[in-house]
Amino acid sequence: MSTKDDLVRIAAQEEALCFEHFNLDSAWSLGQHIRAAASSVGHVLSIDIQINGMQAFFAALPGARPDFEHWIRRKRNLTLRLLRPSYAIGLELAQQNTTTEAKSGMSSADYAAHGGSFPIRVIGVGCIGAVTVSGLPQREDHNLVVEALALHLGIEPSHLRLP
Repeated sequence: MSTKDDLVRIAAQEEALCFEHFNLDSAWSLGQHIRAAASSVGHVLSIDIQINGMQAFFAALPGARPDFEHWIRRKRNLTLRLLRPSYAIGLELAQQNTTTEAKSGMSSADYAAHGGSFPIRVIGVGCIGAVTVSGLPQREDHNLVVEALALHLGIEPSHLRLP
């Protein structure tokens, strides 16, 4: 699948993965689902869900490293600043042969254009936070979050997943 095809699919993900409401209970449920799904297949990663400027869920699976938290912070910063999935931004920057720093002055120390962070959007409200994972290759990080969001919303994830 080409980068262009990936970006079209990610735009469809952004359109489909919107909540009617999302609160602390939603964050806990979503986080637990991601943790269980990742754990069941032996993934080593960390999970973070932020809503309204506060951490609503965090978990590190056995084998996770402290570095995962730094990647989460940087990917989440990018998603919350540009209100887009971090993987989409990374793909767009690669197409343009540039970086966040060169294009927008956003330091790579604070912003990472790598897959794994996805905005939490509420219909009629907009972006209220982000769900972010780190520990897998970036495309897999992205797909894990998309699949979890889809299942949480009652949407068949295979229609949204990047191949």
